[in-house]
Amino acid sequence: MEVAAGAMSPLLRKLSDLLVAEYTLGEQVKKGVQSFLRELEMMYVVVHKVGDMPPEQLDEQVRIWAGKVRELSYNMEDAVDGYMFRVYHGSHGDLGPNNMKNRVKKFFKRTKKLFSKGKALHQISNAIQDAQDLAKELGELHQRYMLEARADGMGNAIDPRLKAVYRDITELVGIENTRDELIKKLFDEYDMSNQRLKTLSILGIGGLGKTTLARAVYDKIRVHFSCGVFVSVSRNPDITKIFKKMLYGLDKIKFANINEAFRDNEQLIDELREFLQDKRYLIIIDDIWGEEAWEIIKCVFSKNNLGSRVITTTRITRVSEACCPSSDDIIHKTKSLNSVDSRKLFDKRIFPQGSECPNELEQVSREILKKCGGVPLAIITMASLLASNDQHTKPKYQWDNILSSIGHGLAEGGSAKDMKRVLSFSYYDLPSHLKTCLLYLSIFPEDCEINRDRLIWRWIAESFIQGGEQEVRLFELGERYFSELINRNLIQLVDVDFEGRARTCRLHDMVLDLICSLSSEENFVTILDSKQGKNSSDSIVRRLSFQNNMSGLTTNCADATSLSK
Repeated sequence: MEVAAGAMSPLLRKLSDLLVAEYTLGEQVKKGVQSFLRELEMMYVVVHKVGDMPPEQLDEQVRIWAGKVRELSYNMEDAVDGYMFRVYHGSHGDLGPNNMKNRVKKFFKRTKKLFSKGKALHQISNAIQDAQDLAKELGELHQRYMLEARADGMGNAIDPRLKAVYRDITELVGIENTRDELIKKLFDEYDMSNQRLKTLSILGIGGLGKTTLARAVYDKIRVHFSCGVFVSVSRNPDITKIFKKMLYGLDKIKFANINEAFRDNEQLIDELREFLQDKRYLIIIDDIWGEEAWEIIKCVFSKNNLGSRVITTTRITRVSEACCPSSDDIIHKTKSLNSVDSRKLFDKRIFPQGSECPNELEQVSREILKKCGGVPLAIITMASLLASNDQHTKPKYQWDNILSSIGHGLAEGGSAKDMKRVLSFSYYDLPSHLKTCLLYLSIFPEDCEINRDRLIWRWIAESFIQGGEQEVRLFELGERYFSELINRNLIQLVDVDFEGRARTCRLHDMVLDLICSLSSEENFVTILDSKQGKNSSDSIVRRLSFQNNMSGLTTNCADATSLSK
């Protein structure tokens, strides 16, 4: 849904430019554009709110309405671009000899341009009428949407990450060594005299097993502390609820009725600090998304020099750094599984105990694992799609189908939906301008190294980057956008220059799979692929990407994506 807001943002600027530049619109059309601009600004506020919520939490009518707004914005932008182009070229015609032949040519050229301008004005007028119709729909849906969005947002959807908290240690692969290394760092044998509070922050993209690792560490060392608790924060934290969970988890008897008790956050912080001040405690704060939430939560930690430990998990580098301000603190960047552990996890999920992968599936399984990139969630998801309930291995053509679907957002099934939901939390946490910039990366084929500067200029050309502060150039703003996507671990650095600045980047295949799926759903990018065919709906094509040597156009990934809107 955020794509609708992304489509509206450049249109709002272009409409303002159209009015300021005083093109020959005609009084009636100009009034219509002004009215349309007002309607669009009001729609933008609603669509922006809608975009912050996953689609499954929205009413169906709201989704349909937002889709109409998106298509209207695209159509209006096309009409405005066409009109401004024709007006500009009509006033910058080429000059030639003033003979009869050229005068006749100019006459027909002017006639054609007048007709073109009239057609563009007609498109603008139609778009204005469509906008007025959608505004009426918005008026009817608005009150209902506000009520239903709140109800749906507080629904009973199961968070797939909950499974990681209670996963049996016997199911885990490749985690023991990392767990033991972190425990050694938390209890530095060479600095036993240092009993100050120490924080460990586990950092990495969604699906790498941060929660699972934190739980494994917690379970191993909990006996060395007088009290401990494991709580999750999530994207939209309810701080009061988190504090009450902490109190109940620390002492279930003393705080048995805390959930029913009325306490404000200040009272809860005081109660937690008082309880922890004379205890050696172990607290896990899982899935932190913002520095503000951490700044409030950390107020409860009593620095009593009793050897207490706090462990946090996050996907965002800046948050991890905020959790670890001291030189004693530790930031652990979670790594992907190596090829051996990836294979163990994959085979354990698919084949009966003791059996090995059949020879005819060896190559395709190796390629699937390569695309999973050592991400445990991706490996488990792919294995779940291929596992058979009757102890028989699925035929090779089904394995081939799964392999070809990775990177195109086409994999289906309960496990695939869980993986998409886990990864999509990172997407929905982005501000609207970064969502659009990230989705644009779906025009690049898998394993393509993307030049940073070229990408930023493409964002600028698409009007995804809007000037804010006057002293900041658009390219500098684009550099900030790029850095923020790196900071959130959504794109991976491949190469840097001698000054340490990013030169090229790439997408993990699972992230590419997510944004291809979202781009297709929102008609943001249409991919023509020799493996998959057309990956989009029957809507008008807005951006077109030829990939995997489609139609024999090119084998170079940069040229293959040069055809866009």
